[in-house]
Amino acid sequence: MSASVDDPLARERAHLTASRAALRAMREDVESLDISNSTANWVDAQILARHIDERIKALADLSHTPLFFGRLDYLHAPGADLAEGAEGERFYIGRRHVHDADGDPMVIDWRAPVSQPFYRASKKDPMDVGLRRRFGYTGGDLTAYEDEHLSDPAEAARTSKLLQQEIERPRVGPMRDIVATIQPEQDEIVRSGLGGTVCVQGGPGTGKTAVGLHRVAYLLYAHRERLARTGTLVVGPNRSFLHYIEQVLPALGELAVKQATVDDLVAHVEVRGTDDAAAAVVKGDARMAEVLRRALYSHVSMPTEPVVVVRGSRRWRVPAYELQELVRELLERDIRYGAAREALPQRIAHAVLVQMERSGEAPDDRVQDAVARNSAVKAAVKALWPPVDPQKLVLRLLSDADFLAVHAEGLLSEDEQKTILWTRPARSPKSAKWSAADAVLIDEATDLVRRTHSLGHVVLDEAQDLSPMQYRAVGRRCTTGSATVLGDLAQGTTPWATRDWREALAHLGKPDATVEELTAGFRVPTDVIVFASRLLPHIAPGLTPVASVRENPGSFEIRRVTSASEVVAACVESLGREGSIGLIAADARVPALSEALTGAGITPLAPGEETTPDRRLTLVPASLAKGLEYDYVVLDEPQAVVDGEPDERTGLRRLYVALTRAVSGLTVTHAAPLPPQLTQMTQMTQLT
Repeated sequence: MSASVDDPLARERAHLTASRAALRAMREDVESLDISNSTANWVDAQILARHIDERIKALADLSHTPLFFGRLDYLHAPGADLAEGAEGERFYIGRRHVHDADGDPMVIDWRAPVSQPFYRASKKDPMDVGLRRRFGYTGGDLTAYEDEHLSDPAEAARTSKLLQQEIERPRVGPMRDIVATIQPEQDEIVRSGLGGTVCVQGGPGTGKTAVGLHRVAYLLYAHRERLARTGTLVVGPNRSFLHYIEQVLPALGELAVKQATVDDLVAHVEVRGTDDAAAAVVKGDARMAEVLRRALYSHVSMPTEPVVVVRGSRRWRVPAYELQELVRELLERDIRYGAAREALPQRIAHAVLVQMERSGEAPDDRVQDAVARNSAVKAAVKALWPPVDPQKLVLRLLSDADFLAVHAEGLLSEDEQKTILWTRPARSPKSAKWSAADAVLIDEATDLVRRTHSLGHVVLDEAQDLSPMQYRAVGRRCTTGSATVLGDLAQGTTPWATRDWREALAHLGKPDATVEELTAGFRVPTDVIVFASRLLPHIAPGLTPVASVRENPGSFEIRRVTSASEVVAACVESLGREGSIGLIAADARVPALSEALTGAGITPLAPGEETTPDRRLTLVPASLAKGLEYDYVVLDEPQAVVDGEPDERTGLRRLYVALTRAVSGLTVTHAAPLPPQLTQMTQMTQLT
């Protein structure tokens, strides 16, 4: 059925229908490919088949995801000489490129250069755009549109209603992409080049996680071949968080990005033990890297005896002083312990070959390799530069007080050394109850022995909670690549939380990174963020508070309760609204609240489990709330959240995180008095 000429909405719907048909045809073309005679062997066939399967998945048409969300009408054809008066062109902006049977574009990928004005153009700088049109959808159906005539001086600038509606749309299910709502300051970060590392400081609801994920998608679009070779990785704080964000990149057609936690990266041993806060802080300190380096290289010894190599009837003698020069040279070079150990026998063999040549022989590379494998050379290398197992090295440091004292001298105080020493030393690496901090030390030691593989780009989210040694572990994964570092200094909830981004970036190995700050809040309602910001002077003095740009102020209530049943009642009230519900509580209170919910006939989800229309309430321990978001949040007993941490500052930061998870409304329930840092704001709220 043809669309009416006088009905713009009908015309746009017709274009959507045609675009979906074109995408279906593109997918069918790939599915019909016959590769039976296209490869030389089975391995190549398997690789090609996998690429085709990934291409088919990337061309999936998600029924509830708009194929395009905007339109740009250029005054002139992009790239044309404006003096020639070239006619303009029209482009539909969407999540992926779609073309018709003739190869003409029907939808342009949001990452393409021609799409950039959709995010950057304004009345002050229209970027040669005559019309920017935004589309509104209900499910997968196009139901509305909104126009801005950017080059028309008679039309005043105004806030987009559709943009506001998309930002405030209820959140049910995993995190979704924000390609339709990227703001100019976010777009600048998203499109920053591959060669540089970017650190994004952003308060709650500023979209820093989405910006990081969309930057990965952009880089894969702009540098696909390079990143296909080197790889990309997203590092998150925990499994719940990774599960929450895992659908964002596939929805943008990117399927090859791996996800991991820092614990996953350093999983050389099974973690079965825990550290107290004091021990974890010392083990996570950057000084431990030097302690490990000293301990490792203490195994190298200077030769006092010559090496004598017997070949046939000849004996070749490399004197001790010459061996010492070889060892010193390797120690001075910036190569790994293991690489130097592998080079030493070749250096000794070369010294023997020099003597052979002086005596009139003409040895070749095969002779040098044979000498390097000679039993006398191998014995000398084992004595001078013995193999070192990283796990055993860390085990000895944490078990042997004298060994630790020698290599920590001038770095760690006696009290710090006692703090990290095990009271009951393990007999072997397998029997040791390694902690998460120990695993990071083993990763550092492993890298000192042999270089860690570097990726092309790494996204590090919730970075403010990493220790210096954890930063080093992540930095090793992008030594030859770049990184996107995302975090909020006010949300640091570990005893070793980052206080300064420049210091953190130095530990990451990216001291020259650009630091950007996002201060416009798109997620948290005004009343909620103003209330939570009362904590900032106590947890992050000097940090710019988030300014909510949402027109809907959201709902906010502080409610005194006397029992868990009243907390459940607040949850039931929230379930009467549209969207997801999060009940956030101090970890110690979760079991009792779970029992109360079950008794009321509500089976709560665990963090990371996907919400459905029938199950929309998630019971969230405060320790796992970071990075998650819910339409409505019921926050149980704020003082208990503070008291659940080892110190008040960390507790207040944990509370700040919990207070800022709401998208549409927050209800704070409490029986105990609220933390005094919030009292003044509470009085103001009650007065208003």
